[in-house]
Amino acid sequence: MGVPVGVCPAGVYDDAMVHVWPLVLRDGELMLRPLRRRDRGEFDRLRARSAQWLRPWDATDPLHPGRATDFRALRRWASEQARLGTALPLAIVADGRVVGQITAGPIQYGAVRSAVLGYWIDQGMAGRGLVPRAAALLIDHLFAELGLHRVEVTVRPENAPSLRVVQKLNLRAEGMRRAAIHVDGAWRDHLVFALTAEEVATDDAGYGVLRRLQREHPSRAVKR
Repeated sequence: MGVPVGVCPAGVYDDAMVHVWPLVLRDGELMLRPLRRRDRGEFDRLRARSAQWLRPWDATDPLHPGRATDFRALRRWASEQARLGTALPLAIVADGRVVGQITAGPIQYGAVRSAVLGYWIDQGMAGRGLVPRAAALLIDHLFAELGLHRVEVTVRPENAPSLRVVQKLNLRAEGMRRAAIHVDGAWRDHLVFALTAEEVATDDAGYGVLRRLQREHPSRAVKR
């Protein structure tokens, strides 16, 4: 019996794929890296500080409503998924401190070779161009290093900041997915945006989502 389309057994990768964990990606003062044990206090304070702001966009478990995120469980899950190659969960770090998260997952291989991107950021750091840069940095890695073909982002129609992110990244709108994800206690509609490897200009240095973003939307320096 063959492997289902788009599914890769744990630990099995083809020759075109370079899977490295722990993974660190950098662009100036911006860094994407795994969560560390010593991040716990800062992470918990960050989530508490931005809880009300993030609540309308946070995915929820319909079987366990109201369950809070446990840092140790989150970090353990992130490490397991990354080592299996089914997700890349990374902290967004700016000027040396954790300010959010970005995750590519689930990652599918085989005939699909795709990933879904999700992200969030501290309310106090929103609007400074960090999330588009983080997303571009990770998309370039997914295309150039993991050999993926497609990256997708789903956004609630009411989420104006996230819509600005996909617009800056020039992701293509593909329509509405009804009752797609359980968010803030109910099944919510989501708009679908996508980008394929063929849609990204390349040169000798590889894929250029981040270069295109920096050219079209020069970022402001992060303020302390």
